[in-house]
Amino acid sequence: MAGESAQVLNALDVAKTQWYHFTAIIIAGMGFFTDAYDLFCISLVTKLLGRIYYHVDGAAKPGTLPPNVAAAVNGVALCGTLSGQLFFGWLGDKLGRKKVYGLTLMIMVICSIASGLSFGREPKSIMATLCFFRFWLGFGIGGDYPLSATIMSEYSNKKTRGAFIAAVFAMQGFGIMAGGVFAIIISTAFNYRFSSPAYEDNPIRSTIPQADFVWRIILMVGAIPAGLTYYWRLKMPETPRFTALVAKNMKQAAADMSKVLNVNMDAEQQNGEKRLPESAAEDQSAGLFGLFSSQFVRRHGLHLLGTTSTWFLLDIAFYSQNLFQKDIFSAVGWLPPAKTMNAIEEVFRIARAQTLIALCSTVPGYWFTVAFIDRMGRFAIQLMGFFFMTVFMFALAIPYDHWTHPGNHVGFVVIYSLTFFFANFGPNATTFVVPAEIFPARFRSTCHGISAASGKLGAIVGAFGFLYLAQNQDKAKADAGYPAGIGVRNSLIVLGVVNFLGLLFTFLVPESKGKSLEQMSGEIEDEDEAKQASEQQQAYSSRTVPVL
Repeated sequence: MAGESAQVLNALDVAKTQWYHFTAIIIAGMGFFTDAYDLFCISLVTKLLGRIYYHVDGAAKPGTLPPNVAAAVNGVALCGTLSGQLFFGWLGDKLGRKKVYGLTLMIMVICSIASGLSFGREPKSIMATLCFFRFWLGFGIGGDYPLSATIMSEYSNKKTRGAFIAAVFAMQGFGIMAGGVFAIIISTAFNYRFSSPAYEDNPIRSTIPQADFVWRIILMVGAIPAGLTYYWRLKMPETPRFTALVAKNMKQAAADMSKVLNVNMDAEQQNGEKRLPESAAEDQSAGLFGLFSSQFVRRHGLHLLGTTSTWFLLDIAFYSQNLFQKDIFSAVGWLPPAKTMNAIEEVFRIARAQTLIALCSTVPGYWFTVAFIDRMGRFAIQLMGFFFMTVFMFALAIPYDHWTHPGNHVGFVVIYSLTFFFANFGPNATTFVVPAEIFPARFRSTCHGISAASGKLGAIVGAFGFLYLAQNQDKAKADAGYPAGIGVRNSLIVLGVVNFLGLLFTFLVPESKGKSLEQMSGEIEDEDEAKQASEQQQAYSSRTVPVL
């Protein structure tokens, strides 16, 4: 490898686990805590929004969001996330990871608050304002994916790198659980303070005026954890790998690393110069292939296909399950009919169910990955996760009528929880980790952003597709005399097939356990080839041509 950066990168690869590694996990992880809270808390309040803004006086049933409105409210943040992943992923490679890291967090803080302040004179305008701010909230969330993953991977040593990146992503589990816990607290407080016997006598009309504050408070609280870590993000130095490999400033890379890690490097003594001359950096860069060039496609084309396809397929299933688990629980009878409870009590019951799933399966699944990813490897965990998700989806879908009978709901919930466990002790974690390890530093953030955006495209397909499949098919089948819940059953079958396809595409993803980032990305060969090409070009240009 070229001597200018070998010392810096080798020091990172062999550095012992230190306090700054854990600090970086918290700083980056709080962004993902906020991401999960903001993305999934909307599923806690969509039924409440329907009761507040779409209830018709005298109707026999509580109000519900129309399918197109429900799809927009649930899916618009995912559209923003996809855009943010592509834009900030590209920007992170152009300007550096640190320069845009604080910007994504500030967007999340502002838009979380603005979402709760959504205004309008009629339901349509309020929903339109909510969707507008949630799009830009998703835009900021999207930037966190490539930047956090890349920053954590470029600071980690090769022995525990997988666990550190997975630990950042595992904060999502706490964010999902925190959303449920806070919704339980706020709904309990409002129900106790404002409920009355008159409302209990007629649950359908029990949407008290104060219920409008419940969903707004739940959405706005997402700004708090993001705001608490903003200062520390600004204090983080640029990653040494970006500075050494992309900016070509070895002295600055060594200095930045020495500030936060317990290593002693003098780049000037080791390299014999403070900085590569600009002409040398240009010559070296000239021999390196670009993104989507023929050489990139030859070296990393299948890798990028593997990371994008598996993340796309995983998120179809994962986001469908998360955003619409309340509908599934209602279909099998775990949640009572809406007409039997008031609006705030319904928020409480939905939050309690989702918190139970998060506590018993989602959070443990994430941390099982943290514990075993550097022992089992990324490939084995991802393959195992997709396999069990496929098995459990079909176990729910094929005998679906059995699970809807009274007394069988516990078994359904247990198996359904296991799909979350193996999603997180499986592809939901590994699809985040691997793209941050296998691509060259000069477009590592961009490729991670592309992979993550592919995942969010899958989430959009899941959010919109599952909603229409579950709601519209149920209505059509009910009109034709079929049993209720047939749309949910078909959705579970589709998700089982999707998980099986994810298992097949996993074979395109390389194993990165125990290898350095430069070894996985091929940058060792890249720099050597670039150096040789530069030397040959200089030798050719210095030849003298005899004059005849």
